Amino acid sequence: MSQSQSQRGTEKRKPVALHVAVPTEDESYPVLIGPGLLAKLGYELRRSHSTARRVALVSDDNVMPLYGELARTSLEAEEFVVHNFTIPAGEASKSVEQLVKLVEGMVGAQMGRRDVVVALGGGVVGDLAGLAAALFMRGIACMQCPTSLVAQVDASVGGKVAVDLPAGKNLLGTFHFPTVVLIDPEVLQTLPDRELGCGLAEMLKHGALFSPEHFHQVVAAADDIHGRDADVLARMVAASVALKAACVSRDPREQGEAGKGRVVLNLGHTVGHAIELASGFELKHGEAVGLGLVAAARVSERKDLAKTEDGEPGLEQQVKAALTALRLPTNLDDWLTPERLERLEAGLGNDKKRGFSSISYIGLSRIGDPAVLSLTPQEIVGLLRNPKPDC
Repeated sequence: MSQSQSQRGTEKRKPVALHVAVPTEDESYPVLIGPGLLAKLGYELRRSHSTARRVALVSDDNVMPLYGELARTSLEAEEFVVHNFTIPAGEASKSVEQLVKLVEGMVGAQMGRRDVVVALGGGVVGDLAGLAAALFMRGIACMQCPTSLVAQVDASVGGKVAVDLPAGKNLLGTFHFPTVVLIDPEVLQTLPDRELGCGLAEMLKHGALFSPEHFHQVVAAADDIHGRDADVLARMVAASVALKAACVSRDPREQGEAGKGRVVLNLGHTVGHAIELASGFELKHGEAVGLGLVAAARVSERKDLAKTEDGEPGLEQQVKAALTALRLPTNLDDWLTPERLERLEAGLGNDKKRGFSSISYIGLSRIGDPAVLSLTPQEIVGLLRNPKPDC
């Protein structure tokens, strides 16, 4: 290997450190991104929690066999006492029953207020472990180690933790900011293609909200990302996380004025969550969010919010083309059949962003320019289903 090749290899493995600020509270935290970082889990945790003794290592039965031993070895090297908690993989584990079981396990492990929960897994693990940490003894520290692309670029950064109720997703939750987020793109080598696509939907969302350049870069990098190119993954994950982190830092608890706070991060999620729930979670979260992005584009066009230059494709056409390039579904109309609309509308009625009767629905005037619309569930369904009337 030449010296220049060796230098490039070293540069590629150098971690990126981002900072998520929580301006009014002493809860700011670093996001560390780089290949091989999972092996340094214990070192990074000890740096931020010098007095901690016990660790609840929470993962699922897909991820624990792959990376649990590496994480445990790293933690024990820093003299942490590690207690493993393995949950069944899948959205069904984001339940009150699993939450109580995990908290009771932490009690049985004699964990204390200075100890730490480490969430090693995708969004389900991060949500469940984070909420358990928030509730245990009125709140202990949580470190997020996301192993899916959707968790790396979205779920692990921002501090939202929750479990589902029969009426809808994420209805029982709170904000519990992590003390550290550690992102190792190398763990994506074992991630199934379908799960990888889910993360691409969230990355596309960040570009659609904040950066037309990132929107187009994600599409252009799709083949390299599906090919698990570690260098491209690290670079694109860092870019997407930086966009979300900047938004979260401006409005950490989603209290910002409509259109100016982190509520815009719900782009694609209002209809996406309702479709995900209506599918009985047959659709993956990112797949449903992709369909939610199509819905947001359609609503934006039919409300005359979206603007396109003469000769340019319409917003819905742009979004569908991007999703197709990312190997994600675009078949929104399949979910607008009479038998499915009732479930879809019911899911919208339980949306967390609703006011007295309306929902703060995130639309786009163009790629990179979000806006908030106040719409009822019935209006959203009507705009999605009915053709735009001729002028």
